Amino acid sequence: MNKQNQITEGTIWKQILLFFFPILLGSFFQQFYNTMDAIIVGRFAGKEALSCIAGSSAQISNFFVGFFSGLSVGVTVIIAQYYGARDEKRIDQALHTAYAFSLLFGLIGGGLCAVLCPIFLGWMQTPQAIFGGSVTYLRIYFGGMVFLLVYNMGSGILRAIGDSKRPLYFLMIGTLTNVVLDLFFVGKLHLGVQGAAIATFISQAISAVLVTWTLMYRVDGMQLVFRKLRLDRHMLRRIMRIGLPSAIETSTYSVSNIVLQSAMNRMGVDVVAAWAALGRIDGLQWMINGAFGMSITTFAGQNYGAGKMDRVRKGTWITLAMGAVTSMVFGALLIRFGAPVFGIFTPDPKVIEIGMQMACIMGPFYWIFSFIEAFSGSRRAQNDVLVPTVICLVGICAVRIGWVAVLGAKATVASLVWCYPTTWIAGGILMTIYYLYRTYGKSAHGVNR
Repeated sequence: MNKQNQITEGTIWKQILLFFFPILLGSFFQQFYNTMDAIIVGRFAGKEALSCIAGSSAQISNFFVGFFSGLSVGVTVIIAQYYGARDEKRIDQALHTAYAFSLLFGLIGGGLCAVLCPIFLGWMQTPQAIFGGSVTYLRIYFGGMVFLLVYNMGSGILRAIGDSKRPLYFLMIGTLTNVVLDLFFVGKLHLGVQGAAIATFISQAISAVLVTWTLMYRVDGMQLVFRKLRLDRHMLRRIMRIGLPSAIETSTYSVSNIVLQSAMNRMGVDVVAAWAALGRIDGLQWMINGAFGMSITTFAGQNYGAGKMDRVRKGTWITLAMGAVTSMVFGALLIRFGAPVFGIFTPDPKVIEIGMQMACIMGPFYWIFSFIEAFSGSRRAQNDVLVPTVICLVGICAVRIGWVAVLGAKATVASLVWCYPTTWIAGGILMTIYYLYRTYGKSAHGVNR
């Protein structure tokens, strides 16, 4: 750990982009194999099967995986801070505590979710035509959740120390494996939803093994040793103090999406299929935003740990500008070229029409979410978690749930979708005000670990 740390020393915008692009490509491949699931299943097994893997089941899996991903933010921030401060002892404690927790949570949580998924699907009023297939998909998916969590945790640890390339390589391998297996199980063997789930299970297992092996044998200044795995209570509390609010926020986003999905489910398979296809398409937008969020969290965390607050502030504004511009471009492209893209998922003209109606409402407003991502990521990297979480819970998630409740039986596709831009605007304004106050107001302060 004696070499120069470019994240705390190099040109700010270059370091953010050098970190951003591997994360973006990794997110692209993650989205790519989710999208290939949808395309292959939609084409070979029909729109009902597409709805099984990308409708209610996707919202349920996102809820549980999102909760753990939120917890992993705590690990990323803690290790980034210790790495910036060059504290090898605490890096080792955080590594083994995080890995032990991911194994325990993945095994127990995955088993419980597999058992309870029919209840969850019932709560969401999933149409009977896709209920059985959704149960099948979720049970296989949750059976392999430990692999997904281990990969995400291991990748977060590598990114925290500035290595965003190897997680990308492992995800590329998993993605290519998933596509090949999708074509074999779904296209050739005609296993439908079950085949897509098995392909995902195997590809996630491969990615988890690769990232674990890397942490055991290929990281300077850090080594994962299985006999050292234990839950250090002090370290776990530090991780939870940052990660738990993020986990609650992420899972509450999923709750609000589940509420909206339930309302969509009452409108029939065409609407569910259109919403599922849009989720795959605009997943590219959210992975861009997410990549910028992960980049500023690691950049700000390491510089915060090194006591370089000026770099933290400059990096935050640079990240915001880049995120907003790319989101504007994406929104414009979606509105202009969305119809043929929807046609990739399904040839059904009614589904395409509904999907484009949704896209034209959301597309012009994607850039606003960049304010939430950049400002909240920067504050979390500085151990300021509670208020950004409350802003997201109240300004975005609670308003969405209330929106759907107020509409009730009078809801239309357009009225439901409009809750997204509205809550982005509300959350963006609140997050901007808070960030400016905490960063430049009377309460602003330096490093306080």
